[in-house]
Amino acid sequence: MVSEALSVSTRPDFSPRFARGHLTGNTHRRGGRTDRTTARAEEEAGGGAAGDRTDSLVPGGREAARRPEEDVKMGLVFGLLWLFTGFLRGVHGQGVYAPPTAQIVPSGRTCNVEEERPTERVYTIREGETVELQCLVTGHPRPRIRWTKTAGGASERQGDSYVHNETLRIETISRHQGGRYYCKAENGHGAPAIRSIRVDVYYLDDPVITVHQSVGEAKEQFYFERTVFLRCVANSNPPVHYTWRRGRDVLSQISDSGVEIYEPFFTQDETKILKLKNLRPQDYADYTCISSVRNVCGIKDKSVHFSLSNRTAPPSIKLLVDDPLVVNPGDMITLVCVVSGGDPPPTLRWVRLGGEELPKRSIMKGGTLTVPAVTTEDGGAYSCVASNNVGNPAKKSTTVLVRGLRKGRFWITPDPYHNDDNIQIGREVKISCQVEATPPEELQFSWLKNGRPLRSSERMVITHTDTDVSPGTTNLDIIDLKFTDFGTYTCVASLRNEGFPEISIDVNISSTTVPPELTVPRGRSHLIVQEGDTVDLQCLVSGKPKPIILWSRVEESGAAAPMPDGSAQTESYDGVLRIGNVTREMSGMYRCQTSQYNGFNVKPREALIQLVVQFPPVVEPVHLEIRQALGRAFGLTCRLLRAHPARLLRYEWKLGSRLLTIGQLGDQQDETSYNVRALNREGYGEYTCDITNEAGAGRCTFLVTGKAYTPEFYYDTYSALWQNRPRVYGFKLQWTQMRPNTVDRILAYRLGIRQMGQSRWWEQEIPMEGHIQDGELLTYNLTELVKPESYLVRLTPITRYGEGDPTERIITYSAPVNPHLREFQCGFEDEALCLFSQDKTDEFDWTRHSAASRDTKYTPNTGPSCDHNGSKQGFYMYIETSRPRLEGDKARLLSPTFNMNSKTSSVTNNPTYCFAFYYHMYGKHIGALNVFLRQKAQMVTDTLVWSLTGNQGDRWRQAKVNIHPTVAFQMAMEGVRGSGIEGDIAIDDVTIEEGECKNPPPTSEFACAVVIHLLEEMLSL
Repeated sequence: MVSEALSVSTRPDFSPRFARGHLTGNTHRRGGRTDRTTARAEEEAGGGAAGDRTDSLVPGGREAARRPEEDVKMGLVFGLLWLFTGFLRGVHGQGVYAPPTAQIVPSGRTCNVEEERPTERVYTIREGETVELQCLVTGHPRPRIRWTKTAGGASERQGDSYVHNETLRIETISRHQGGRYYCKAENGHGAPAIRSIRVDVYYLDDPVITVHQSVGEAKEQFYFERTVFLRCVANSNPPVHYTWRRGRDVLSQISDSGVEIYEPFFTQDETKILKLKNLRPQDYADYTCISSVRNVCGIKDKSVHFSLSNRTAPPSIKLLVDDPLVVNPGDMITLVCVVSGGDPPPTLRWVRLGGEELPKRSIMKGGTLTVPAVTTEDGGAYSCVASNNVGNPAKKSTTVLVRGLRKGRFWITPDPYHNDDNIQIGREVKISCQVEATPPEELQFSWLKNGRPLRSSERMVITHTDTDVSPGTTNLDIIDLKFTDFGTYTCVASLRNEGFPEISIDVNISSTTVPPELTVPRGRSHLIVQEGDTVDLQCLVSGKPKPIILWSRVEESGAAAPMPDGSAQTESYDGVLRIGNVTREMSGMYRCQTSQYNGFNVKPREALIQLVVQFPPVVEPVHLEIRQALGRAFGLTCRLLRAHPARLLRYEWKLGSRLLTIGQLGDQQDETSYNVRALNREGYGEYTCDITNEAGAGRCTFLVTGKAYTPEFYYDTYSALWQNRPRVYGFKLQWTQMRPNTVDRILAYRLGIRQMGQSRWWEQEIPMEGHIQDGELLTYNLTELVKPESYLVRLTPITRYGEGDPTERIITYSAPVNPHLREFQCGFEDEALCLFSQDKTDEFDWTRHSAASRDTKYTPNTGPSCDHNGSKQGFYMYIETSRPRLEGDKARLLSPTFNMNSKTSSVTNNPTYCFAFYYHMYGKHIGALNVFLRQKAQMVTDTLVWSLTGNQGDRWRQAKVNIHPTVAFQMAMEGVRGSGIEGDIAIDDVTIEEGECKNPPPTSEFACAVVIHLLEEMLSL
């Protein structure tokens, strides 16, 4: 929590309470400006790593944190540096701004990370594991990160996926998610940094054996023939290696001249074929195909078996169902398929033609498919497929026909021998009737005149199309039309199956039966509407009978265009096309046209309607924020992009509700501007510009404000976190100000801080003197932060206008950067483990333990009975190798991170350090203890510096090794589980000292029993 004593004062003796300590703050200006605090203030504020009064130079500036007695001398040095860095900034104008850099660091249960070539990083992982790729970036401002994944070439880029987090995490990765992943970092300075890594997903599917005959020797029972092929297939990555066995014996061409084993060229190493030549009695046996990827990524071998005998045969089936199967809607159908041959016994399944899904209501059991309450949509071809991996699958099909009648329509054809579309006495007229039927051969027609049956005669000729032609059509030809032939003719379509509904179509032939005419109502051929309206396009159709009207859309070139709903054309029975919520894209020419159906079979009548959609002006910018300092001049411009109509456009400028100016755009004018010569306080606010036509207005909005832009936290601070007391730590908070000269001078910053998990904020103002330059680095030291808590920090700039845009960041406590490496030692007595941490990529963890708290059920004959000093109360770290641990499982313990760039180190170039520790390796199943030097440069590298395997006896021994780090580093201590449970390994008293190791390790050995015995004798005295 934050103490209530936190003050807003920034006097030199400022020392506010924060949690259990103090939050001291001192502000430093970097990038060419003098410090705004005194040397005394700097000293009392505790600036600098671990409390040392040392000077630390970083790119773009300096930090004032030095001893008072050095002020004069160091002031001269820093003055020269100030002049030099100020000159550089005058040339480049960048300050600490820097283009981005990026590096991809993989984590998770990786199989391997390797460099195929300098620009090709390959990260291999087993299918089903979790992938974590972290993009580590530098640069200021903090670069924005985007992850993309491309499966192949540029043609596949439509499948890219985007992630905007620093870490890309893919849980339960599948083979299809393998490919190249790109991290792109950009911050507006310089070119974006792009790095990539290829993720290779390893997997091995179960193998499958298929058996085939030689095509040239095919007969009914080909397994009595001479040549048989056994083909083994398994999908894998990397390529699979196959091994064939007959019984328990491994087959090879060398050991058996009767077999050939080869990989066909066209399969690209994905299959292995065993050819049995001149089939012999011993070839009838059990065969095993073993597929292997050589245990890469821990993927175990897989196998499949096949028993070859003289009974082995491909599948054969037969259907116990009619073909076709004709049913009525609502009936239940049962399709039965049975096996008539094949060894091994084939499996049966039903499929539909074209891969269409089976009906959702269907039930499949073995070779029987049942569909209750069949519908018209369930009709079609159904196939039974049998397979047993011998030869080709057997397949037989049947067709299900669901009875039905649909799409009844008619048309009237006048006498084709006269150029006249009207029906006249003494001439021929034909009435046609058409219906779609299932099954077509059951379709039958009959004709009625005025309700009475009509039979074919010399003057009334009735004909039908062939039943094989669908849809079915019947024609009634009236020869030499007479007045007595006028009446109502009815075409009746039915199926031979009694009880099925009929379709009846009435056609009236009379003196009023005339062909259609199509017109557009007066004033409706050119329609002007506004966007968003609903409009009716209408064509008037006369004639009897009235045909269906077809609506379509026509481009100016005469080509067809899609209708508003996306279809090619729309049917209308009343001649009206209604379009709702009209958009500007719907403008154009629409055509109405008579259909030949339900009317006269004559040349179509058509008419055109022009639709014009008016819409308000489209302008830019729709919304723009403009930040300005008082007294400055600026201009606002509103641009017209498009409008309809685009004439007589008026504009109107306002500030809030106050009218500023009005006017009209000229015919060739597409923008209007408003200029302010000198901004005053009343000039802040929202400016609007409305450009108006008959359809409405388009608005540009400008928010003119004096708010300062957001501060930009600096994340590349050198040794930002330090600690000089056990329970507290400090943090060097650094930032730049985005575009500081755009608005009035920054007077101060409001610093807010809140402990994570709590709701209360504590705030303080940090005064600023003078103008902040673009790219100038500002520093404020936060001290006395409570370990290991994290804090949310908010920074808000303040000008005479008021508060600007705030920015936030989280300060997280992590392993400290030790600048000395002279005093580091850890006996694991504290639960914090001296900031050692468990590696998240291993199989299990190290355990902190003491002999006094040891379980009485512990594994005997392994592990220590005291710590290295002989105390049963003392703690140490060890690996527990009992179940469920397996041989080869690894536990890795990581030290804190140590920095190599400290100015206080007595060794300047490639220093040597002595890494020492005590180990206990007792038990007949002891595995290995490895020590790695992990260096954190552009790439994280692990170098093995010490290793020991096997039983070393029931005693503590000391190991020392010289290490030569060149960058920030950690020490990783890895315990490897041996072949059994008696394999506990322990470590204790880890130290790192500057300089080479002095005392040789063999002189330091401690046996717990000896030490304890001596202690008991001393106590008895």
